Amino acid sequence: MRPFVSIVIPVYNGAATIGRLVEELIGTLGGTYRLEVVLVNDGSRDNSEEICRQLHEAHREIVAFYSLAKNVGEHNAVMAGLNQVGGEYVVIMDDDFQNPVSEVRKLVEAIRGSDVDVIYTYYEKKQHAWWRNVGSKFNDWVATMMLGKPRDLYLSSFKVMNRFLVREVVKYDQPFPYIDGLILRTTSRIGRVAVEHHARAHGRSGYTLRKLISLWLNMFTNFSIVPLRVAMVSGSLVALVGLGIGCYTVVEKFTNPSLPVGWAMTIVLLTLFSGVQLMAMGMIGEYVGRIFLSQNKKPQYVIRAAYPRVEAGEGEHAGG
Repeated sequence: MRPFVSIVIPVYNGAATIGRLVEELIGTLGGTYRLEVVLVNDGSRDNSEEICRQLHEAHREIVAFYSLAKNVGEHNAVMAGLNQVGGEYVVIMDDDFQNPVSEVRKLVEAIRGSDVDVIYTYYEKKQHAWWRNVGSKFNDWVATMMLGKPRDLYLSSFKVMNRFLVREVVKYDQPFPYIDGLILRTTSRIGRVAVEHHARAHGRSGYTLRKLISLWLNMFTNFSIVPLRVAMVSGSLVALVGLGIGCYTVVEKFTNPSLPVGWAMTIVLLTLFSGVQLMAMGMIGEYVGRIFLSQNKKPQYVIRAAYPRVEAGEGEHAGG
């Protein structure tokens, strides 16, 4: 039998590209694999909803479509798709044509011929804006320090996983998923494949600075306690500095009783200690806040309308 391959595509304001992307996927891969394309509309502001629904109507045996009730971010939208897939291999890709359709086959064939659970892509040259490239390098460094990521691994959003890994990833039901963190904590069988990276076919990235910071916070606080340890070590170091300065002040006062106490030193010490304390309190507050939201069952996503793929020979499925 042909391999069953699922492709999860989170859609955000992708009306100009998603139709052509799905048609190319079906035309290029439909004859090679038993194909499933899972579209997840993440609260798009354009007419992506209508186009995705039309794609489902035109290709009911291949295309499934799930419309989320509100924008929840790329990783949450991907989790919504991963919870619906049925393939033995699952590809995650964006809706902007930066990852050529021809490279999907390269990914699938690479994982079929290996014993790894996931294969990440990497690019010789990325077609992102400079600030996105800087952000990616920072994200890569942080993931290496916080999550134990191999230094030569680039955490690309374009990747393929086997069924075992997908089953483990979707067990996570908390409100702040970070897909790569879930992968890295589950398996060490990780591969990498070089692929082409094109400029966006239309529009601009949906990642703003605020969303990137939110993503980094997910990495920091959901999958590592290193920030708390950093806060503890920083507090200890500052306390030692304060103790040293205090001892120096006492000795200096004994050796020179007429020496006036400096206001500048007092202000500097107060500012330094207060800054470290506020940083530590803020970090602890971030952890406590996420625990609070998790305990209150904040959902990863809410599906407003579902249009599942129709197996050959089945009756009509209606969204709702």
